[in-house]
Amino acid sequence: MKSVLLYIADDEGFEARFQAALDLTRSLGGHLHCLRANPYNSQMAFDGVTGISVMYDISQMSRELDEKLRAEIERRLADEDVSWDYQEVNADPARGLSKNSALVDIIVLSSASQDKDNALPLGILGDVLFNATAPVIVQPDDVKKFDACGTALVAWNGSLEAGNALRAAVPLLKMASDVHILTVEEDKDHDLPQLAASEYLAYHGIKSEIHSPPAGKISVDVTLLAEAKNVKAEYIVMGAYGHSRAREFLFGGVTRNLFKNCHIPLVVSH
Repeated sequence: MKSVLLYIADDEGFEARFQAALDLTRSLGGHLHCLRANPYNSQMAFDGVTGISVMYDISQMSRELDEKLRAEIERRLADEDVSWDYQEVNADPARGLSKNSALVDIIVLSSASQDKDNALPLGILGDVLFNATAPVIVQPDDVKKFDACGTALVAWNGSLEAGNALRAAVPLLKMASDVHILTVEEDKDHDLPQLAASEYLAYHGIKSEIHSPPAGKISVDVTLLAEAKNVKAEYIVMGAYGHSRAREFLFGGVTRNLFKNCHIPLVVSH
């Protein structure tokens, strides 16, 4: 795992994911790819009088904002001790990130924690997780770091998504100081037990500790967050569950709640 893709946009979550991406790239000894995806390129329109005209004002304003943002990011990166590049594409964010994910190892996006209209970050997360080829770090807006060498908590329920997330996170888990696997009892029948996840990690030289709290009235996401706090986890590895393509209802309740309410980074695969 060497190639880190960072979503560039002037939004509330940018500073947190920028710092997280820098931390991660340093820990991996890798390369940071900065991607600015903007669909507001020059557009053509028919006005019925002069024929085809260019919507110059909109595209010019967008171009100026892009240039200002790029200059600021490049100025800041020049003072950092990481290898990096900066690319701009004419595409909406989710499409641009997904198309550029084929040769990256991990993508850094923001959660929906601080966004009043969280349909936008949830929509980007959903589209990228369902279409990209790399796992995604979902960074809370108020957490300006990513400690790859700290304690990791794996949320395990034996599903395909959980297995995908675990496999994708192996390079990170190898750097973790401690790895905990948590299973919360649910009314679901999955094929792979908790021990199988621990054995898989052992094949990669990763020791893990298993936790199986009894089923209770507390929701899965609340239990997961409580256990993360208890073991002092720096990040949580989890599968993203859900099937609906409606942007605000893309994920199941546990995944959606964690994207909105989790205050430590998530490492997520679908």
